[in-house]
Amino acid sequence: MLSKEENALVTRTGPGTPMGEVMRRYWMPILLDRELAEPDGEPVKVQLLGERLVAFRDTNGNIGLLEEFCPHRRVSLWLGRNEECGLRCVYHGWKFDVDGNCVEQMNEPGENSFADKVHIKHYPTLEVGGIIWAYLGPAEKTPPPPCFEFSQVAATHRHVSKVIEECNWLQALEGGIDTSHAPILHRTLSASARHPGIDPRSPFVRGRAPTLEVDPTEYGYRYAGVRKLPEGGAYVRGYHYVMPFTQLRPASLFGSVLIANPSDAGPGHFWVPMDDHTCMVWNFMYSLDEPLTAEQRREYGNGNGPDHVDQDTFRSVRNMRNNWGIDRSVQKTETFSGIEGVNTQDRAVQESMGPVVDRSQEYLGPADKAIITMRRLLLQAIQTVEAGGDPPAADTSYYRLRAVERIVADGVDWREEMLPAMYQTAAAQRELTTV
Repeated sequence: MLSKEENALVTRTGPGTPMGEVMRRYWMPILLDRELAEPDGEPVKVQLLGERLVAFRDTNGNIGLLEEFCPHRRVSLWLGRNEECGLRCVYHGWKFDVDGNCVEQMNEPGENSFADKVHIKHYPTLEVGGIIWAYLGPAEKTPPPPCFEFSQVAATHRHVSKVIEECNWLQALEGGIDTSHAPILHRTLSASARHPGIDPRSPFVRGRAPTLEVDPTEYGYRYAGVRKLPEGGAYVRGYHYVMPFTQLRPASLFGSVLIANPSDAGPGHFWVPMDDHTCMVWNFMYSLDEPLTAEQRREYGNGNGPDHVDQDTFRSVRNMRNNWGIDRSVQKTETFSGIEGVNTQDRAVQESMGPVVDRSQEYLGPADKAIITMRRLLLQAIQTVEAGGDPPAADTSYYRLRAVERIVADGVDWREEMLPAMYQTAAAQRELTTV
């Protein structure tokens, strides 16, 4: 558990907070590229680390990310006109370019103009992998662009979605990296269940409760849930946690057997704080072989696609105001939770804890080893940044990382079997050796 003071340190991310200063040292996903598809199109509100911002794509295709409020009379620039390489406030016509410079004042023409003296807070952006990213930290500490494997494949071979979760970023992240809950919360009660979930015949469910093994690395850690199988051997599910809010997980989830996937190209998540009570959950998947299908992009089983998430507001259709759509008859006969969609189930249990869970009241065990290690890394990162150093993974653009799963024979070390695939090449494995 954490003390109340430690809990506040790692959950609060607004301007000037210790955790907020750590977060500002990383590129953060803020928008799907389709949200700013056209030059001079509609601006979009962005809430990030407790700051209210507005994004727009100008006439030349450049992306601006500005403080939302005009410095003149504090009107929202989201109401503004996006025209002729700038965002113009509709109140008095002050216009700002993507670098936050005031370039025109309609109510202060000619010799009365002082536009050259007016600047608004702005942040750098870039587009990688179908996502618009922002960096809110010191310019001299700007890290290399994010370079996850999914971001390097063609648009036909990747899919990215997002959904707003109504709780603090950390409890959402902790739910993601917790492997022991998955075959419990997400299981179906029979192989013939009409609702999606983990098949009870799968090694995920048939295996014993996992033994967690966590190896610290220079980017965070890799970890595995090792589940002994009744017929012998072990089902090993290997993950990566990349500081501060990224998880890479294996592709297989549904079905009675492991899905044969020679490329091991798996999905992942980012949990990005909007404010202390809300976060944006990003979901990505990709293929190195065939283009993704329309059904894969629908994400029905996961509960992240258009069947479950409003694609304009990115709010979950099933949420705390309608009790996440829990169906008690389905809970009795078909799925363990009675809630439709694997990630909808995650959001339900995480949001049910309240906006910010009190970790001083927890009772943790060996199955929580990955969560405990992650919290220690965050607290260490706070100390490092406060001392003037760089937090883990902030100055490296790596990401030849993959999360894989295997059934490993008795007596075989899962690391020998799986690490070459988890790092793709022997050279990459040496570069990302444990610390």
